[in-house]
Amino acid sequence: MKSWPRFAKAKAANPIPVATYMTGTVYVALGLVMAVLGLVDALLGEEAEGFFAGALVGLGLGLLLRRLGSPQAEPRRAEALLTVAGLWLLVPALGAIPFWVSGGMSYLDALFEATSGFSTTGATVLSDFNQLSHGLFFWRSLSQWFGGMGILLLFIVVLPHLALAGRQMFFAEVTGVQKQQLTPKLRQTATNILRVYLVLTGFTLAAYLLTGVPFFEAFTNTLSSVSAGGFSPNPESFAAYSSLTQWAATLVMFLTGVNLLLQYRVVFGREFAAPLRDPEFRAYALIVVLVGLGIALILLLRQQYPPEAALRHAFFQTTSIITGTGFASADFAQWVVPAQVLLVMLMFIGGSAGSVGGSIKVIRWLIIAALVRRELQRALHPQAVLPLRVGHKNIGEDVLRAVAAFITLYVGLFALGVLVIGVLEEDFVVAFTASAAAIGNVGPGLGAVGPMSHYGELHPVSKAMMIFQMWAGRIELIAVFALFTPELWRRLRA
Repeated sequence: MKSWPRFAKAKAANPIPVATYMTGTVYVALGLVMAVLGLVDALLGEEAEGFFAGALVGLGLGLLLRRLGSPQAEPRRAEALLTVAGLWLLVPALGAIPFWVSGGMSYLDALFEATSGFSTTGATVLSDFNQLSHGLFFWRSLSQWFGGMGILLLFIVVLPHLALAGRQMFFAEVTGVQKQQLTPKLRQTATNILRVYLVLTGFTLAAYLLTGVPFFEAFTNTLSSVSAGGFSPNPESFAAYSSLTQWAATLVMFLTGVNLLLQYRVVFGREFAAPLRDPEFRAYALIVVLVGLGIALILLLRQQYPPEAALRHAFFQTTSIITGTGFASADFAQWVVPAQVLLVMLMFIGGSAGSVGGSIKVIRWLIIAALVRRELQRALHPQAVLPLRVGHKNIGEDVLRAVAAFITLYVGLFALGVLVIGVLEEDFVVAFTASAAAIGNVGPGLGAVGPMSHYGELHPVSKAMMIFQMWAGRIELIAVFALFTPELWRRLRA
């Protein structure tokens, strides 16, 4: 009993109570999920020790952190950034335990796999798909489903008392330059996003089952598809399935690159013309059509594919790479260089803001294009007042500064990855595409890390570099790089 006053004092002195409470809540939830998966694995006669070990760590640390924290106060901006960055680092650290204990991996490889899962990257270190149980394959895909939706978004929906504390963190986690809301209530907005995500999940599962995919593979591929993740329990990815399944997956992957709030307006608001009025959607769809047709023409003329197969593989890989899903309908590492160049270009474009897709995002490129157009006009009319617009919306200078900072950090971290991986692997193609695939949360690269290969043979430092890039890319860099600024820590101590 004498220890309780000291405990209360420590709790009162906690400078980041919301971050501590949020981390504890997520750890408890993941611990419970792993406990259930462990019981299922045990009943099926598979190795369950990894899930039970993860459940023990998650529940133990989670309950302790919840006691030390508090969900009541709205966090400062510095605390929100710390919470988001910390969660997306600590969650894979916990999620790696089943791969480490039961999957026969080193902890570094297990952390790589878990980070790739929760960040929806889909890069794998697996060389032998027989080394994992059904439970671990399910955990890989489930981690992507959680990561694609957003860890904090789910908890804001399920736990109403987190709505106030989660406001700043919600906007730090949701992707895009304009954090739009459908309603003034944060929890309602999060619920709307989750409803679209669940509808897309149900639609995808039905499509895969109807096109002949076995149930377990259909279910795990569904979780990885709607999250733009890319993990598949089949070592041949979608090359193992029928042409109908590949076309269905192409449609699903295209939808994962569309703003979820825009999809909500179409599905639940019956605003069927809304996508046509959205400049980002129009640009995104146009890129997919033009690049898909371009790759199809190359495959038809250079790879000797028949017309239907050329169109199918071209649009499958176009949607897979631009959204950062990373599935493969064919080994595109064996395609001719012009087709590969177009796919690598897509790694730097990404889906729409507010989608589950990765990379830079179409809206940022539209803003950059608008800026270039304005500066060209200003060169001819130096005295003119020229607003910056995308569609009918004016873009403020604060948004422009944020876009410039993001792209600068993105290019810098990408270049650092190319340097580190290139020096260690002595292969420029591997270094360039692995770095682009990691920071853009895409998954497969080219050469030795192509879609039918793996990242297991990379140097440990190369893997660590990619883990950092996957983490930073998933939360769009700012929250990560803010951790390295003295100002953030001064504000936390204030």
